[in-house]
Amino acid sequence: MAGDILEKLEGIEARFQEVSLLITDPQVIADMSRYIKLNKEYHDLEPLLAAKKKYIELQNSIKEAKDILQNEQDAEMRDMAKDELDSASVQLEELQEDIRILLIPSDPQDDKNVIMEIRGGTGGDEAAIFAGDLFRMYSKFCEIKGWNIAVSSCSEGTAGGYKEIIFSVTGNKVYGTLKYESGVHRVQRVPVTETQGRIHTSAATVAVLPEADAFEVEINEGEIKWDTFRSGGAGGQNVNKVESGVRLRYNWKNPNTGVVEEILIECTETRDQPKNKERALSRLRSMIYDREHQKYVDDIAQKRKTMVSTGDRSAKIRTYNYPQGRITDHRINYTIYNLPAFMNGNIEECIKQLNIAENAERLKESEL
Repeated sequence: MAGDILEKLEGIEARFQEVSLLITDPQVIADMSRYIKLNKEYHDLEPLLAAKKKYIELQNSIKEAKDILQNEQDAEMRDMAKDELDSASVQLEELQEDIRILLIPSDPQDDKNVIMEIRGGTGGDEAAIFAGDLFRMYSKFCEIKGWNIAVSSCSEGTAGGYKEIIFSVTGNKVYGTLKYESGVHRVQRVPVTETQGRIHTSAATVAVLPEADAFEVEINEGEIKWDTFRSGGAGGQNVNKVESGVRLRYNWKNPNTGVVEEILIECTETRDQPKNKERALSRLRSMIYDREHQKYVDDIAQKRKTMVSTGDRSAKIRTYNYPQGRITDHRINYTIYNLPAFMNGNIEECIKQLNIAENAERLKESEL
């Protein structure tokens, strides 16, 4: 096992040296797409090299401790060597597991920012209210993580919440964390609109799209049809007087199916029309990128029974049971009983468990 790991790490070090030279090559720097990929690979390899250094240090500590125990007569020295041997052996075992995870190729999309869409599903007014609760939950979580949220567009429910809300999240490794949230979220509770005190079941759908860079998606901007309209909303002289809202229509041919479909996007995020156009284009790129990569996502779904990082937005992934204060994630049969804290943004532990489950599946794939 130790020999296999070191052999793999030697190959990693050789690749690291190669990439180090490539990212200083003027020809590579001129090719932005290739440069960004190599730069990411460079930073991804750094933790493995640090792990290799630590691995060798622990191996040497174990060897020295064994030599002392074999040759030293002094009782105090032997006790110290035994403590060092026990400690280093435990650390080495833990480090081996960490290295096995690090050696799995990471999802190239994990570092991306995201565009999230939350839509009320079955359940009418209550579904829209629940969609609003989910948006608040993610807003709180993003606040805890130090990430930024910007709402692109929304349609409010008649009794509160949102029929639909679309927003971007920017920060560190956003997609790698929030990708687990795609799917159908189901809520069981007595709605505020219910007069008889009966428990209802409603649902909302969450989609998490990795934000695409301009060079990753080919769009013929000349074929985009633009409309402008007056933004609705609260307060301000600008509202209903200046046409700052933008709407784009674009006919896109799906390379996987050959079907042409019209994509319609609205953006009323700011009072600056050019900025709204820029953000609508960003959403268009991300939607096309997401759809073009659906085959890749489906392949993952077939391999991983947990389906924790798939784009199957019709799959019921989580139930929020208010009477019992319980949240259950159905992909990994994970249940917790702290619903108020969870809805207040404390979802990190659930995401951590999903990440552990995914890594277990990826380890099986890689046969490390």
